[in-house]
Amino acid sequence: MKKTSNKVEEFIRVDHAGERGAVKIYEGQLLALNTIVKNEDLKKTIEGMKEHELEHCQFFENEIKKRNINPTKFLPLWDLMGIGLGFGSTLLGKKAAMLCTASVEEVIDKHYLDQINQLGPEEKELKKKITKFRQDELDHKDIAYEEGASKKGFYSIMDKIIKTGSKIAIRISEKV
Repeated sequence: MKKTSNKVEEFIRVDHAGERGAVKIYEGQLLALNTIVKNEDLKKTIEGMKEHELEHCQFFENEIKKRNINPTKFLPLWDLMGIGLGFGSTLLGKKAAMLCTASVEEVIDKHYLDQINQLGPEEKELKKKITKFRQDELDHKDIAYEEGASKKGFYSIMDKIIKTGSKIAIRISEKV
């Protein structure tokens, strides 16, 4: 088994945490939709996006095991925060739930593009997967805007908070 570089270890650790976080956000949104907020169309949309995130998460879960990489120590906290963010954004309504998706995906787009640009030919398979996952995330962002995500008024503040939180979680998860 080839030795994984520190940079690639960080990529896999943070991507695993991020994809798991995305699953937890959607689980939080679905929890709100199954208990308090009734919107079957939104529920179907979120369930569809969650399927992609589960696929992404499983890939990075396998990479963590295969390459013997320690996942971030913050997974339990990220799980709670993801569920809380998903649940809370959905309680605020469809626009807020969809903005949550759009805001996270805009951060992930840049994050994945940065990784794609740094990965060398020795990580061809990983680069291919991240490229595919990035496209899925861009599709989710487009769906979110089609479904009513907005950055007007209060939503511009929410967008900044979600993006800042996502960037902080990325930086921490790379290292710890």
